[in-house]
Amino acid sequence: MRARAFVASSSIERDTDIGTQDARILVDADACPVRDEIVTVARRHDLGVIFVANRGLRPSRDPAIRNVTVGGGFDAADDWIAGEARPGDIVVTADIPLVSRCVAAGALAVSPLGRIYAPENVGVARAMRDLNQALRESGAITGQNAPFARADRSRFLQALEQAVRRAKAADRS
Repeated sequence: MRARAFVASSSIERDTDIGTQDARILVDADACPVRDEIVTVARRHDLGVIFVANRGLRPSRDPAIRNVTVGGGFDAADDWIAGEARPGDIVVTADIPLVSRCVAAGALAVSPLGRIYAPENVGVARAMRDLNQALRESGAITGQNAPFARADRSRFLQALEQAVRRAKAADRS
């Protein structure tokens, strides 16, 4: 694994390889409810984390954690993450179109609810998302998502650990 150093490119930080890490965790951070859990797992596995958001994020003193602010453009954070995602990376997002783009680039994706997305299941996830969106737009589905619960955090932690192990195993082969 190669470590990463981060250098500024205009107002967006980009990373370049200089050490021993291959895998990174890229986070769609604007509404991410599991930031602390991501940092915990990243530290355990010596992985870099890049939090990407449309608005500013609280800075971290941890050199393995970087914040990227991409501005307020529609899907700007998604576009940045999709452009950076590569094989061995893990993307944390609830955005299924972003999941599709990142998996197509060779990354794994994990939702905050603990679902792991990879080439074998991303098509079904995209189809279900499109179907549910059509049902919501037609009024057939009303209501809201359940609040984020402790069980969701636990499921996420297990899924992220599994994704990290899977990414490391793929890196060795």
